[in-house]
Amino acid sequence: MTIAEVTSLDVPPPAGRARTARAAGARREPVPAPCLPVHRAIVALDMEKSTLRTNPVKEELRRRTYLVLDEALRKAGIREQHLDRLTDRGDGVLALVRPVDEVPKTLLLNAFTPVLCSLLEDWNAGVTGDPARLLRLRMVIHAGEVHDDGQGFFGEDLDVAFRLLDAPRVKRTLARADGALAVVVSDEIYRSIVLHGYGGIDAGGYDTGVRVRVRGRQRHGWVHVPGPPVPQT
Repeated sequence: MTIAEVTSLDVPPPAGRARTARAAGARREPVPAPCLPVHRAIVALDMEKSTLRTNPVKEELRRRTYLVLDEALRKAGIREQHLDRLTDRGDGVLALVRPVDEVPKTLLLNAFTPVLCSLLEDWNAGVTGDPARLLRLRMVIHAGEVHDDGQGFFGEDLDVAFRLLDAPRVKRTLARADGALAVVVSDEIYRSIVLHGYGGIDAGGYDTGVRVRVRGRQRHGWVHVPGPPVPQT
């Protein structure tokens, strides 16, 4: 065998060199670009005492929650094209409303909320025999910057909304209420919308005293027990 024949043999490179070659030729996963925030009105619902219900009852009330939410949004003029995808929260749901002129935040307070209240009362009026089938909800209305990384929505303003929604003061308000809905609005919504009385919104029906902490800062909310729409005369 000649020297040329020896050098032409398919001799594997040393192990270290092979690993280096494989690493150099390996495809690197692209680093995802950070998702930038977009402004949204934030509406989240949460079912009262969901952990006390059996799974079949939870299923029924979850389905009913989505139905009343969808109908209330539609009757308030908030259509599918105005919304991001709904996010399920087990015993509740998150809806994000895009900032378009035809859907001002006032609609959430003076149109959507009374209709939602009426739909809940209609459902509960038809419940007989099993009080566990009564559907009572807490709702938060806030607005701010939201991120979407493809896996779901996140951001400090969502943290604020969920903390307000779960605040003990809001839970106590619903527990003591005769109605089926308790609403907490963030301080930003109260001062920019409620306080000005747009569209017949009654600022006197909102009580302060909801306080939560997010990222080391105290945030405030205002709680309200709404009624159904007032009949037009």
